[in-house]
Amino acid sequence: MTLSALLFDVDGTLADTEETHRQAFNAAFLEFRLPYEWSRDRYEELLKVSGGKERLAHFFEGLPVSREERARLLANVSGLHRVKTERYAELVASGGSPLRPGIRRLVEEALAAGIRVGIASTTTSANVAALLDAELGRNAHKRFAVIACGDVVPAKKPAPDIYHLALSTLGLGPANAVAFEDSANGLAAAKAAGLYTVVTPTRWTAFQDFGEADLTLPHLGDPDHPLDSVSAGRVGGAFLTLEALARLHARAAARAA
Repeated sequence: MTLSALLFDVDGTLADTEETHRQAFNAAFLEFRLPYEWSRDRYEELLKVSGGKERLAHFFEGLPVSREERARLLANVSGLHRVKTERYAELVASGGSPLRPGIRRLVEEALAAGIRVGIASTTTSANVAALLDAELGRNAHKRFAVIACGDVVPAKKPAPDIYHLALSTLGLGPANAVAFEDSANGLAAAKAAGLYTVVTPTRWTAFQDFGEADLTLPHLGDPDHPLDSVSAGRVGGAFLTLEALARLHARAAARAA
């Protein structure tokens, strides 16, 4: 099948944004005068829950507080998340979440070759635009053929809904696209949607099971940030090029036929 689109998750995949999100959540707690602060270890556990609002609700549900206090906290989830999103955008705009190696290069290669590039993420569209515009240039998000994210589908990852929406918007079948993810939830969503999936774990997700991935790499690589020798052997070079990706995608499609 012809490779026609690249679909990227955002947090952890385009950039290692999870630390930025953690700081933004903690800033929101301060602004709401709540006595909570998520450590890196605690946030790593909370990342098992997809979606910021869902993550907050899960955290509040598990607190040893009265029923009345829990209800008050849960009623504040939307407001907290709105403030957190504002603080996240400020941190990203200041350069706090640089793109991971190979992302900018591969996106530019794809666009130059006429291959559409899209987003399939559980984060909000505001977060996506903030990151893309900060790292790829003003209004860079408009170069993406689809930005499927946030609360626009019934179920978040690991459900495949967001990928189904992205593919439907592009008018493509799963055999014509490649997904890029960094987490087990994201991998499960992409594979459930029938997509060839490349996984690039971060420090937050490295312990997760990626056995179902079609290709696992530490990052996509760049001339000045090459892949290790084992990873380079998988892709046939010091970094994953569009040509190499198309070749690997075609081989997988032939095996599945």
